[in-house]
Amino acid sequence: MSTLEHQLKNPVWSSLQETHKKFAVEFNNVQFYNSEVCTFGTFFDENNTAEAANEYIKTSDSFFYVSENLTPVVDETKVEFTKKIDGCQMVLDSLTNINITEEIVLLDETFSEEIYDLVWLVMPGYYRKRTFEMGKYFGIFKNGKLVSIAGQRLQSNLFIEVSAVVTHPNYTRRGLAKQLIAHNTKEILKENKTPILHTNKGNPAIALYQKLGYTLTRDMNWWLYTKK
Repeated sequence: MSTLEHQLKNPVWSSLQETHKKFAVEFNNVQFYNSEVCTFGTFFDENNTAEAANEYIKTSDSFFYVSENLTPVVDETKVEFTKKIDGCQMVLDSLTNINITEEIVLLDETFSEEIYDLVWLVMPGYYRKRTFEMGKYFGIFKNGKLVSIAGQRLQSNLFIEVSAVVTHPNYTRRGLAKQLIAHNTKEILKENKTPILHTNKGNPAIALYQKLGYTLTRDMNWWLYTKK
C-alpha cells in the first residue's frame, strides 16, 4: 500500500484506485469519475490528457482536471478551457474540541434531492445527482428544513475528504458549518482515516478550518473544461 503522503499528492487518483474504484473510468491512462457521480479527472503524464479529454467529454458537457502542479493539455478543437481554480489542500493535524449544540443527522438517500438543491443554491455547478454516493452526508434541520450540510467526497483506504460544506443563506453565521465539519471529522477519525479537505486559495473559510485543526499542506488545482 502506498503511503498517505504519496496518496495526497494525487487524491483523485488514489480514490479511484481504492474506495471509489467502482466509479472509475479510464482513457489513455488518465483516470476519471463516472460523470454521473463526479466530473473530476486526473493524470500523471500530461501527454495523455488530450486524447483522454476527447473521449470523456462525450459523456459530459464539462469536467475538471485535478493536479497539484502539472498542467493538462487538451485538443482545443473539441475541448475549451474555461477557468483554473487555484486551490489548496488541508490535512487535519489535531482536531480542536468543539461544543456540539445542534442535532446532527446522518442523511440517507431519501434526502439526496434536498442535498442537491441546497448545494446548487449555495454553490452551483459542481455537484451531481449521484455525488451523494461518494460518501456520508450529515445535516442540520431547522423547522423541518435541511439548512446546513457537510459531506464526504474523495476517499481512499487512508483518507476521507470533507466536502460540500454549505449553509442556506438565511442560516449563516450561527456556527452550523463549524459543528458539522467537527462532527464529520470525528466520524472520519473513527474509521482510522485521515480527514482532509480542499478549497480555493484566499477562501475566508480557511481561517475556520485552521481553528478546527486543519493545516495547509499543498496546492491542488482544478482546470475546468467544457465541450466545444
